[in-house]
Amino acid sequence: MSVDIRLKRVDKTYREGETLSGIVIVHSKGDMSHLGVLLTMDGSVNLQLSAKSVGMFEAFYNSIKPLQLLQYGLEVAKPGKFPSGKTELPFEVPLKPKGNRTLYESYHGVYVNILYQLKVDVKRSVLSKHLTCQSEFVINNIPKEVNEKFKSIPFTISPDSLANIKGRAAVPSFKVHGVIDSTTCRISQPFTGHIVVDHSDTAIKSVELQLVRVETCGCAEGYSKDASEIQNIQIADGDVYRGLSIPIYMVFPRLFTCPSLVATNFKVEFELNIVILLEDNRIITENFPIQIIR
Repeated sequence: MSVDIRLKRVDKTYREGETLSGIVIVHSKGDMSHLGVLLTMDGSVNLQLSAKSVGMFEAFYNSIKPLQLLQYGLEVAKPGKFPSGKTELPFEVPLKPKGNRTLYESYHGVYVNILYQLKVDVKRSVLSKHLTCQSEFVINNIPKEVNEKFKSIPFTISPDSLANIKGRAAVPSFKVHGVIDSTTCRISQPFTGHIVVDHSDTAIKSVELQLVRVETCGCAEGYSKDASEIQNIQIADGDVYRGLSIPIYMVFPRLFTCPSLVATNFKVEFELNIVILLEDNRIITENFPIQIIR
């Protein structure tokens, strides 16, 4: 015996205000009595403190409680008996947030997670095991209209432009320039630009793009802010030709990124690092805060 949830949309992607529909499928090898089939829909923001922040602020423990965005229960079938074979139970549930809250976009982070799930329970007698199944679905917001044109950002990296450096005199001579097509990025479109190595006294080992999430949890009394890598993409390998335009092209990974978000008790922001690794293992990094929109 088994139970499964199948949504009508293959990509399991919905928007606030829509109706989520599908079927609960029960497979049984023989007639099976049950005490009812209950479907629950749940959406929440789960916050977690990093190890360095635990115990620092008493107020944290109130602000990091899960934030309930969506909760709905539905009896799909009344108590009765399933016949042998396959039984399909259709359902429809509205995607309406609790109170005046907003359904944030689905997001899988390290310290911030925004999850939406369906759970079905086939209740049975005390002597029989209940059947349970869970299925995650995805919430996306309506694309945002931007009146301003996206502006390209030229940049130059040289020893003089570097910050947080020790022993500046020992830094080899180099110059790199390029263009980021825009630091305001649509999540459904690639992040693009180009980079050119003008000169470098030390051979280059690699040029990489690093996408970073910056997650903030807390409240007015204090907050915990942590950065972690989402993905790292190598765009050049070895000592690249000087003066060669190297394209920057990166796709934002689904669920591990979301539109930049600022809420009362948490924030989700993103940054891009251009990382140049030299043969002597020195690392040159240029950081670009970016805003992701739908």
